[in-house]
Amino acid sequence: NQDIFMYKNNQWVIAKEPLHPGRPDVAGVGLAMSFSDTLQKKFEKRIGLIPYAHGGTSLSEWQKGEKHYENAARNTIEALKNSRLKGILWHQGESDADRLETAESYKERFMLFIHSFLKDIDIRDVPIIVGGLGDFLVHYEKGTYSHFINNHLQNIGNSENQFAFVSSEGLTDNGDFLHFNAHSLRDFGNRYASAWEECSKRLGVVLE
Repeated sequence: NQDIFMYKNNQWVIAKEPLHPGRPDVAGVGLAMSFSDTLQKKFEKRIGLIPYAHGGTSLSEWQKGEKHYENAARNTIEALKNSRLKGILWHQGESDADRLETAESYKERFMLFIHSFLKDIDIRDVPIIVGGLGDFLVHYEKGTYSHFINNHLQNIGNSENQFAFVSSEGLTDNGDFLHFNAHSLRDFGNRYASAWEECSKRLGVVLE
């Protein structure tokens, strides 16, 4: 889609997968492209993505002061010099599902992260869309407490007007009980788009 862009190397270019800078050797299809494509075709507006996901990272690696947090904040601030932020997409938690301690404290740590991030990029009322982990993760050797994290993610999505939760119910893995398959990720992105629409209406956010 020629009307979907990504911020890469300090410039806007036509978006193509893999979008994210982390682990390009194994990265592939994600949910952000179908999310953007759905909204772009519906509203007929150009959409820019500021991708900064890193597969296999834990929530502790996204706290203020950590490398991923600081790089993502700096990259976002630069991108916003000639764009407007209309939402944040979050999908993470698999790496926190192997220990009861990290699973039980997920919501508290996420809220600490997101409030710090919004303050640092000087943004307030913007839709924040969080997605559930795959139900299949409980069968993965390190996914024992994934249901704890899903409960936290759902609670986050229902906690304030600027948050929304996207269910992963019915989506399937690629055979490893860890990663979604491509078809499911496209579906997931469409669900994120629907959640963004509902959340943006509550906040009065529009694509310009």
